[in-house]
Amino acid sequence: MFINNAYAQAAAAPAQDGFVQYLPLFALVVVFYFLVLRPQTKRAKELKAMTEALQRGDEVLTMGGMLGLVTKVHDQYVSVELAQNVEVTVQKSSIQSVLPKGTIGSIK
Repeated sequence: MFINNAYAQAAAAPAQDGFVQYLPLFALVVVFYFLVLRPQTKRAKELKAMTEALQRGDEVLTMGGMLGLVTKVHDQYVSVELAQNVEVTVQKSSIQSVLPKGTIGSIK
């Protein structure tokens, strides 16, 4: 009298097709590839090509923020002249960018 009747719930919706179920996950992987992985590998290739092309006389910027002139190039290391008679040896991987010729002279 005071209790409602308990009826069975409606039948569950049919299961989705296997491919359609994983479509959002696949889309997420594709977006991740184009937004993260692809630009990162492109930047790594550019950095590798830049470090392999280093030569004596290039003006460079190190990761530490020091500007200098390349005086010697070795297999894994580069000697950089920061000021007159001040020369440091750094790893090629610590070179951030090669600057246009005359950059250091225009700053002084």
